[in-house]
Amino acid sequence: MPVPVTLADIQAAAERIRPYAHRTPVLTCAGLDNMAGGRLFFKCENFQKVGAFKFRGACNAVLSMPEEEAVKGVATHSSGNHAAALALAARLRGIQAHIVMPHMAPEAKKAAVAGYGGNITSAGRRRWSGDHPTARCGSDMLKSNRRGHEYSQFQSTT
Repeated sequence: MPVPVTLADIQAAAERIRPYAHRTPVLTCAGLDNMAGGRLFFKCENFQKVGAFKFRGACNAVLSMPEEEAVKGVATHSSGNHAAALALAARLRGIQAHIVMPHMAPEAKKAAVAGYGGNITSAGRRRWSGDHPTARCGSDMLKSNRRGHEYSQFQSTT
């Protein structure tokens, strides 16, 4: 069941990640405004650390963990941006990040995760989604080794 998120929760998360996250610009484009017949605003999260908005959620989740949980590290399964975001957030907190990535994940994504300090476990020989059996097996393996808290890119971080 989803946990209700309050304005205070959002404000606390913003304050928690402020020292770590970039303040990304909001841009407009008159040509696109004319084409759309209205005003469009673009939040440029491609300028965020790891190149994606996912860093904000991963950073908040990792920084919100109680110390007794954080020392165990974190784990997730992802083929890209969420993996990189969690690996960087874990490195900033000084804890380990165990990442299950599909064998066919782009090498650039694997290099980014490794560069941020993520411990990569390769799983499967085809692309998959987070609910693919390979992802669940990797997740179960991480849990059975007691390597820490598992974070899904789709779960609430408040």
